[in-house]
Amino acid sequence: MSALCYNKGCGQRFDPENNPDDGCTYHPGVPVFHDALKGWSCCKRRTTDFSDFLSIVGCTKGPHNKEKPPEPVKPDVKLSGEKEFEDQKPKFDEFIISAPKPQEAIHRPSADEPMVRLQHKVAASLKQALEKLKLSENATEKKEENGDEIKVGTSCKNGGCTRSFEGPASDSEVCTYHSGCPIFHEGMKYWSCCKRKTSDFNAFLSQEGCTKGAHLWRKEEVGKKVVPCRFDWHQTGSQVIISIYAKNAVPDLSFVDANSTTLNINIIFEGEKEFEQKIILWGVIDVSQSIVNMMAAKIEVSMKKAEPMSWARLDLPPVTPPKENEKQKDDADSEDEDE
Repeated sequence: MSALCYNKGCGQRFDPENNPDDGCTYHPGVPVFHDALKGWSCCKRRTTDFSDFLSIVGCTKGPHNKEKPPEPVKPDVKLSGEKEFEDQKPKFDEFIISAPKPQEAIHRPSADEPMVRLQHKVAASLKQALEKLKLSENATEKKEENGDEIKVGTSCKNGGCTRSFEGPASDSEVCTYHSGCPIFHEGMKYWSCCKRKTSDFNAFLSQEGCTKGAHLWRKEEVGKKVVPCRFDWHQTGSQVIISIYAKNAVPDLSFVDANSTTLNINIIFEGEKEFEQKIILWGVIDVSQSIVNMMAAKIEVSMKKAEPMSWARLDLPPVTPPKENEKQKDDADSEDEDE
């Protein structure tokens, strides 16, 4: 006749006459519930869902146990004093997890400190990419010197337009294109002008433009254009790293200036594009141990934390001045107190 196994985390029925030493997978520890996390003291897995907690597979193998554990003794409400307190104690060892003591915060330096230009390192991948780009630009310039005539088959330079030049009649066609720039973030792809997000690259390429105008057969030569550029940040125990996704940055024209609480980023990339960003940092950094790593696909600004603490965010929110109504109300209250 089958019996019920009372090992924690098992709950299966077994044959007492056929009970091998490794037939049961169970938890020898006790359940731990702390800060909305649920788990067992014998293994490290934690979950916030109670159903997931019940389905956590045991971490120890052994024989099934048909002995039902004794029910906890109910405290006698008539008892008083130390004996009552001892009876109401839990029958298992408690695991108390306490947060580390906070360290004394250092003084935040003034934002008016002099700015220092951070040292930058150029990766070999960026050097190779710039060499190839220089060779291709020289070849393009030679071709353009041969004549300014638009060749049949030249594709439209407007984003999202797939039309090609087929003759003078193509100039009278209406071009349907995207006026924004392509954005790739967290697996999603979309244009900044219409923000129709998709995870499929082919679907992104086939998105119909949201703006109508004339075809652009030849790119206009203009000076440096300030453009937005995607950047993210993450942190470790001792560093904060900002990743700027600008391809083929020019090391001689790009720089990052910083003091203990402020960062000024100026990146020239892809020849004529410029990215500027000023950040009032949430925490304090050590400028002397911070560095800029320049690679072919991105730039990383690695900042050394002045104190080993976790940053709640990258930038410090601006201080909002008190509203005029609140200020007038405070002045009126102070006048009433004087009277």
